[in-house]
Amino acid sequence: MTKDIKVSFGVDVDAVAGWLGSYGGEDSLQDIQRGLFAGEIGIPRLVRMFDRYDVKATFFTPGHSIESFPEAMELVVAGGHEIGAHGYSHENPRDMSEQQERDVLARSLELIEKLSGQKPTGYIAPWGEMTTITADLLLENGFQYDRTQVLHDFQPFYARTGDTWTKIDYTGTAEEWMKPVVRGTEIPLVSLAFNWYLDDLPPMMFVKSSPNSYGFANPRDIEQLWKDQFDWVYREYDYASFPICIHPDVSGRPQVLLMLERLIEYMLGHDGVTIETCDAIVQDFKRRFPFEEAPRYPFDREFRA
Repeated sequence: MTKDIKVSFGVDVDAVAGWLGSYGGEDSLQDIQRGLFAGEIGIPRLVRMFDRYDVKATFFTPGHSIESFPEAMELVVAGGHEIGAHGYSHENPRDMSEQQERDVLARSLELIEKLSGQKPTGYIAPWGEMTTITADLLLENGFQYDRTQVLHDFQPFYARTGDTWTKIDYTGTAEEWMKPVVRGTEIPLVSLAFNWYLDDLPPMMFVKSSPNSYGFANPRDIEQLWKDQFDWVYREYDYASFPICIHPDVSGRPQVLLMLERLIEYMLGHDGVTIETCDAIVQDFKRRFPFEEAPRYPFDREFRA
C-alpha cells in the first residue's frame, strides 16, 4: 500500500503561563523572563522556520499567552497556522474544580475566537493532565479533537470517557482493591495521540523545581530518538499520525531549531509523508473512519503495513 504518514507540529505556547501554572517558577524573575523570551523571541523564530519549509503547525496557546503576546500571536495567525486551546495560565486541570475548568475553557474559547476569527477545534491539556470530565466538556463545547489521551502513540482514535479504576487502600482488606480497570465508552471526539517521547520540553528544558529536569541533553541525541520512532512508524504502518510536541521556550533556541530543520528535511524525504495541522489530520481521519464505523481500541492491527 501507499504510505500516508501525517506529521504534526503541536506548538505549546506555554511561555509565562507555564511558569505560573505548572513549572513552579511563579516567584522567580528569571523564570518569568524565560517565559517572556518564549513569547517574544521563540515564537517569531519558529514562525520563520515553518515559513522556510512552507509548513503549517498548530499552536496550542494558553489565554495568558494570547493576551500577553498579541503581536507574536498575530504573526502565527498571519502565517496560516491553526490555533488550539491550552488553558489560560497553564493550570493543571486536576487541581481545578469542575466550575473552574469550565470557566477556563470558556475564556480560552473567547480569546482564540477573537484572535483567529474562528472557534478552535482542538485542545491539549496543560501538563498533559485531563480530568475524568475533560473529554465530555470538550465535546459539549464543540471541540472536534483532543491531543492529550495516550491510548495509542501513532494512531488517531476516538477518545474514551468514563474509565474507572480502584486505588489501593492499605487500611482496608486486599479484597477491596483487587479489581481490574473498567473501560469507559468512546465518544465522537477524535484524539490525536500524545507521546511524551516526542516532546522537546522534558529532555531539553531546565526546570529548577522538577527533580527529573535535565535540560542540557544534546539535541542530536533527541534527534536520533525521534528519527528512530519515525523509521519504525514508517516501516510498520501504511497510515499513521506522528505527533511532535514543541515549545517556543525550548525549540526557539538555536541548537533545537537546527535539529528541527534537519528532521523536517529527513521526514519529507520519504514518499507519502506530509506535515499538516492537527485539524487537517482530524478531518481526514473522520472522513476515513466515521464514528459509527471506526475500528475500536485496541485497533493497532488495522493500520499495519
